[in-house]
Parts: sequence; structure tokens; C-alpha cells
Amino acid sequence: MITKPTIDRIMEATDIVEVIGEFVQLKKRGANYVGLSPFANERTPSFTVSPAKGIFKDFSTGKGGSAITFLMELEKFTYPEALKWLAKKYGIEVEETEMSAEDKAEDNRRESLMIVSGYAAKYFHESLLDTDEGQSIGLSYFKERGFTNDTIKKFELGYSPDQWEAFSASAIRNGYQEEFLVESGLSVKRDNGTLYDRYRGRVMFPIHSFTGRVIAFGGRTLKTDKAVPKYVNSPESEIYHKSNILYGLYFAKKSIREEDNCYLVEGYADVLSVSQAGIENVVASSGTSLTVEQIKLINRFTKNITILYDGDAAGIKASLRGLDMILEQGLNVKVVSFPDGHDPDSYVRKLGTNAFKKHIEENKKDFILYKTSLLLKDAGGDPIKKADVIREVVESIAKIPDSIKASVFIKECSHIMQIDERALLSELNKMRMAKAKKDHQQNANRQQPQEMPDEPHFFDEPVEEKKKEIDTQEKEIIRLLLLYGNKMIDWDGIANTYIGPFMIVELNDVEFEEPSCRQFVEIYQKEMENGALPDEQHFIHHPDKAIVDLVVTLLATKYTLSENWYEMHKILVPDEQANMKATILGAIFHLKMHKVGKILENLRNELQKATSDADQDILLNQYMHMKKVEKSISDYLGSVILK
Repeated sequence: MITKPTIDRIMEATDIVEVIGEFVQLKKRGANYVGLSPFANERTPSFTVSPAKGIFKDFSTGKGGSAITFLMELEKFTYPEALKWLAKKYGIEVEETEMSAEDKAEDNRRESLMIVSGYAAKYFHESLLDTDEGQSIGLSYFKERGFTNDTIKKFELGYSPDQWEAFSASAIRNGYQEEFLVESGLSVKRDNGTLYDRYRGRVMFPIHSFTGRVIAFGGRTLKTDKAVPKYVNSPESEIYHKSNILYGLYFAKKSIREEDNCYLVEGYADVLSVSQAGIENVVASSGTSLTVEQIKLINRFTKNITILYDGDAAGIKASLRGLDMILEQGLNVKVVSFPDGHDPDSYVRKLGTNAFKKHIEENKKDFILYKTSLLLKDAGGDPIKKADVIREVVESIAKIPDSIKASVFIKECSHIMQIDERALLSELNKMRMAKAKKDHQQNANRQQPQEMPDEPHFFDEPVEEKKKEIDTQEKEIIRLLLLYGNKMIDWDGIANTYIGPFMIVELNDVEFEEPSCRQFVEIYQKEMENGALPDEQHFIHHPDKAIVDLVVTLLATKYTLSENWYEMHKILVPDEQANMKATILGAIFHLKMHKVGKILENLRNELQKATSDADQDILLNQYMHMKKVEKSISDYLGSVILK
């Protein structure tokens, strides 16, 4: 368990803009920062970071919280994992209390897989550099490919000994459990229950998570035997889902953001060579077809993707249709191809950095125009094939959500294909209309018939509306405690006390119904009893997610007034701090008024059911008493709020 002083040091060091900026492209807007939500597919930024409050709020999904909450939501970290990640980032030594046997038994399964993968990366890296076999086979291979010591160290490249059980035996000797060795794919279990190494005699490419931890491996054989697969990759596991991972992204994300462009290549070696040449904004899909999840990862940092294709024409054509997904996500796509027989790895080694960069600048083309030229060349003079090309190109343009961009491409393609622009527009509109109808039908099919709600009593406010109103009043109390709880009262007749304790005492006869509000008040009261007055940061960094969600939702606002608002419009916006007494007492007594109203409603229901005169007399006395309370609150509200 991480000690409280360590947590405090981590909180003090953490810059939420800096942390979230590693995962989301943020732009300053007023006092806050905005960006596209990393949790949803959106084109208009609704994700806001407030450095002053130390919180983020994603208005498209409702998620919000501190830097710790962000890491827990995005990377699926536990609370301690998020703290340790921040501690590592800011160079803070983590102090932990001794874990009990029960705590150790319940230690996170995901963390166990991370730890064993980290051990494997270290084992393979040391095997490459420190053993005769690793140096003569693995290191020689990497050197022949032109990789420097810095690149080998940066990407933690390694070598797995060409022995059946070398790694597995070492891991078990060091206390790692068999089940995690097998689940991570590092070891394979024989029928007799013993383990053997999956990656025997292969050079190793560790695959890093978005936050830099090793989660999987790619192993390349150096043997020429065609019966041996060239690459063996980690199987899917709790920590590794290949459709969500881009090789090299951890090392490339800063450069992608700075360059506002991402180079996309196919394999591990392409990433290593291009990155080593000083072009660090490069990632790979690692031999798998590009997925929507991978495109969304890139979209966090830039709207621009440049595909660096191998020189294989057949491979290029096979992948064209898949790139429509990038257009559909609203990104700009350019394509660069290389001479036959070359891939980015071989070509950058042949030309060197400057000539390679020059080749990219001189040969990059917009994907739509590149696709059009390539397919037209293949169609030759065949009119049927040309018609198919036109249809396929328009299908790609139809994927572009930006209508202006789509119309520009229509104009360009009509010129290249020598076909009337109106004909292309007509075809485009047909495709978009068909898609709209299909989407509408799918949405209609997903909707379930709703049950008719019970008809409310004619005189009573519907129960749901009452509950919503009470929830609103309870949350208003929480908001005021957060913002003003540690401010001194200096009102007529009341002074020398803080607003927080005053409100808690005034509400000691009120039971909060909304669970997170009730829990908040209980925490606040407990902190007061311990001599502390908790502020908003205490709750923003609270380990309970429900509390964090409540607090961030109340503190965050999607819209802020410009500093020039009054100068431009001469309109004053009421300031709740101008009459703090009215603000605080108004909130307290509005909530009490709703609670009294609920009590009166219950008493009316009981009076209708009462059968004896004695019961009716008791209930009637209670009812009349509560009506007097209601009247006094109403009078008080009028004197405080209206006067």
C-alpha cells in the first residue's frame, strides 16, 4: 500500500496538462485546454482540462476526474498503478507499507502479467548483449541491419536462446508463476505439464503499451527453414490486444504531436530504421490489417497520416480499400511509395536521412488522387474497368465526413478521370443517401419498444420529477461545500466560523438520498471531526470513483465567458459570491423545503390509510406541525432571497 506522504508528493508534482498532453492533443482556450475525446469518436472537441482545478471533463462520455482518474479510465490502471506511473514520470520514490498475505493473494492479475513481461524483456535484452550466443547471432543480425547501440537500447531489442527451456527455467527460478508465463504466451505447456520457450532462437522485438510498459513480443527467426514461421507474435491476453496497439507509438507520440503528422509503416524494422534516421514520428501496424482502434490512437495526436508503402504493387492495391477507414475517421491521408524491391527500412539505409526525407516530400500524394491514378493505370483502355475504378474512387470520397474536402476531391478526380463533375456528384449523393437510409434502419432496429409509464396522480408532481429536483438540490449543497466550505462567514448575526461546518450543522437533520452525495457529506463530516476542512483537491484525488465523478461534474463547466464579455455587451452576470448569505442559506432551505414536502406527502398517504381515530389524530398533529415548518422555511426563504 502506497504511503500517504508519497501520494501527497505525487499530487504536488503532477501537472494534469502535461500528463494528459502525452495522450491527447490539447489546445489552449481561455484558462482551460481542449481536445478531442480519447474515449469517444468525435470531430468537435468536447474534452476539457482545467489546470487551475487539476481536473479534466469529457462532455461526450461524462467521464471526468484528476490525472489519476484519467490514467485509470484510459489505460485501465488500478489506483496504485496510476500513482506509480506518475511517480516514475516525476522521479518520485514510492514508499509502500508491508502488504498482508490477503493483499498479496488479491494482487492484480493484470499487474502480474505486466511484471512477467517486463522480466522477459530484461532477460532477452541481457541475453542479446551479455551472452556469447546472443552476441554472435542476435547482435550480429541487428548490426548487419544497421541498428546502432542506442536504437537497440531504446527499443529494448533482445534475443531468446536457441534452447527449449532456457527462459522458462530462469523465470520459475526467479519466482514467476507458471500460469502467467503461459497466459502471456512467453511459455507453452506440454501435455506432461512442463513448460518450453515459445521464442527459441529468435531476435526479440518488445511491444510497449501506450505508457511504456512491455506487454507483448514479436520474435523473428534467423533460420532459412521454410517450415519455420518467420515471425511468432504474442497471443492475445488480458494486457495485449493487437488491434489496439501500434508498434513504436510510445516512442513516437511526442514527435507525432510536434510534427502534426504520423508516418505509418508495416514492420518492426521499418520503425527502427526510420526512427534511427531522425524521423521519430513513425509507427507500425505490425503486420496486421489496420484497425479503427489503431486509427483512433493516431487521431489523439494528429489529423495527418502519411503511409509509407513497400514497393510491391500487388500489396499496395490489396491495402487500398482498408485505408477508407482512415478517411471515415476524418483524417487526412497521404501516400508515399518506394521503388520496387525497397521498403522504408532498406530505402532509408540506402539513401540516408536527408535524401529519404526529400523522397517523401517529392513523392507524397493525397490518398484519393494516388488511388485514382493507380487504378486508372491498371484499367488501361478498358471502359468497363474504368467504370469500376470511378465507382470505387467515389466510394472512398463518400467516406470523407467533411463535405468541402469531398467536393474538392470530386473536382480533382473528374479532371484526372476525364468525366463530368456532375456525374461524380450524382453518384456520390446516391451513395450517401443509401448509407443514410441504412444507418437509419439499423438505429430503428436497435430501438426497443418502451413501456408506457404509469399515469401520475392528477394533483401530484411525477415521482421522477421530484427525485430529479431533490438530486439537483443535494448536488447544489455539495457544489457550495466544494467551492466555499473553507471560507469564513462574515454575515449579519453570524461570524467567526467557516461556511463548511456551518452548512453541515444546519443540515444535520437532513438525510441525503443520492448515494454519492450522502457519501460525500459523510466524508466531509468525518474530516471535520478529525480537525481538517477538506477542499476540492481532497475529493478530486479521492480513490472512490463515484466521489470523483460527482465532484468533477459539479466543478467542470463546458462554457466560459470571455474576458471581454462585459466590455462588448454591457451585460452583468449575477455573482453568487456577491450575496453569499443568500446563496448558502437559499440552498440549505430549498433542500429542506423539498424534504419537508416529501414528509408531508407521506403523512397525507398515511392519513388516507389510517383506520382508527387515534392514529388519525397523531398523524394530523404531525401534519400540522410540518405545515408550520414549511411555512417558516417559506417565510425565511422570502426574507433571505427576495429582500
